[in-house]
Amino acid sequence: MQHVFLITQSDPRSPASEAFRLVRANLKFSQVQGSFKTILITSTGPEEGKSTLAANLAVTMAQAGSTVLLVDCDLRRPRLHRTFKLKNRLGLTNVLIRAQLWNQAVQTTDIPGLSLIPSGPIPPNPSELLGSEPMQEFLESAASEYDAVVLDTPPVVAVSDALVLAPLVDGIILVVRAGKTRVDQIMEAKKLLENANGRIVGAVINAAKPNGKSYYYYHYYSSDGKER
Repeated sequence: MQHVFLITQSDPRSPASEAFRLVRANLKFSQVQGSFKTILITSTGPEEGKSTLAANLAVTMAQAGSTVLLVDCDLRRPRLHRTFKLKNRLGLTNVLIRAQLWNQAVQTTDIPGLSLIPSGPIPPNPSELLGSEPMQEFLESAASEYDAVVLDTPPVVAVSDALVLAPLVDGIILVVRAGKTRVDQIMEAKKLLENANGRIVGAVINAAKPNGKSYYYYHYYSSDGKER
């Protein structure tokens, strides 16, 4: 399992950090077409960078003064609690089985304005829990208390977890990896999310190397297909 690197916290002046801020800015511009308080991050397959984007996007939002709740909805391979060096004894799964109130599962991070709900114990039925009525109730309540709620979900082509959440959120960002993700996989992911009544607001290409430079980069494409 790859480590999620918080470049926006450790090196906020780096080109990669600037790329995450561009994603944040373009997401804000897209809100002209409607409010995006709940944002789902997914990818076509594993190891494409969706957790890295979710964590760093949440950090940049908090750095801009927003109150942000980051939620680890990857109930199969959770990792955000390790990224922020927090415990995972209680989390989202406890909330969804009504064993815990959602605000009791919130943990503060070292970044002012940013809170995290980790996954909690790994359940036997992730899709059923994520598509449940308690999940919808949690999202509505959390959106009323935070400026933004960012969900890190499993890859969309592999399992149905992101699809059951798609109609419950305001917008979806799809992450693909340069040199790895095939076009047919991207089209399949897009079709699956749209068929689930999800609203794709943009796509991010991870690990692209513009102009032959050696550092990794993020490109954002809005829902109209324009690179920004």
